[in-house]
Amino acid sequence: MNEMRAREVLTAAGLTGGAELIALGENAVFAVGDLVVKIGRDAVEHPELRERAEREVAVAQWLAASGVPAVRAAGPARVVDGHPVTLWHRLPDAARPAEPRDLAPLLTAVHALPAPEGLTLPRRELLGGVERWLRLAGEAIDPADAAYLRERRDGFAAAAAGLVPHLPRGPIHGDALARNVHVGPDGPVLVDLETFSTDLREHDLVVLALSRDRYGLAAEAYDAFTSAYGWDVREWDGCAVLRGARETASCAWVAQHAPANPKALAEFRRRVASLREGDASVRWYPF
Repeated sequence: MNEMRAREVLTAAGLTGGAELIALGENAVFAVGDLVVKIGRDAVEHPELRERAEREVAVAQWLAASGVPAVRAAGPARVVDGHPVTLWHRLPDAARPAEPRDLAPLLTAVHALPAPEGLTLPRRELLGGVERWLRLAGEAIDPADAAYLRERRDGFAAAAAGLVPHLPRGPIHGDALARNVHVGPDGPVLVDLETFSTDLREHDLVVLALSRDRYGLAAEAYDAFTSAYGWDVREWDGCAVLRGARETASCAWVAQHAPANPKALAEFRRRVASLREGDASVRWYPF
């Protein structure tokens, strides 16, 4: 997804008035008046993205009915010029940057919910995108590195299937990072609901544990989160398995950007080398 194509889709949707690009990644996200518009990749090439957009809107409606603070949908998902488009009520300006501790009460609320009626949440397929990302990387990455990540993917997928959870299974956010929290005047709310799943609750907690170990999250910030949540996932025997799976997925995700971005290729090589060497102390950088 590039900005020019995304703006063409906005025009086709009749949402061009003063559109301000606020994010460009897996989705293009624009502020348009009182709305936020999220445009996904081509749904013809990736038909699963239409279903994901529809599910994200349904999740927002379920969270609203359940009283969980989260971004609210402003209409049904639709496909415009081949791309899934969702509309969201624009949140008030942030009162302050979100911190990991702001996640704790939101995850506590989500983890207390039973499975939603009339809405089927998928498993958290953390490793499901690895093959697509590696194919997008193509010849930009060493074939041996691609083979290594595929082998890791298969190994961690098998290991994860045999985990005995500490927490009861159920709904999870799926990408529980501070960047997916908005702290407004009424407190923190969850945003970016497209990875909502039903699976091991530990998935939501390993994200920050990996941030502490790999991405430079301060120990004090991590400790504030675990204290507020009431448990540290690193105490669980299965933590290393979910961490390894997420590291594998994170490497493959960066790989897809390597053909067009030398910095992405350098970061990919840094990450793969640290995995090959078994060096958990090597710092990774968000991309």
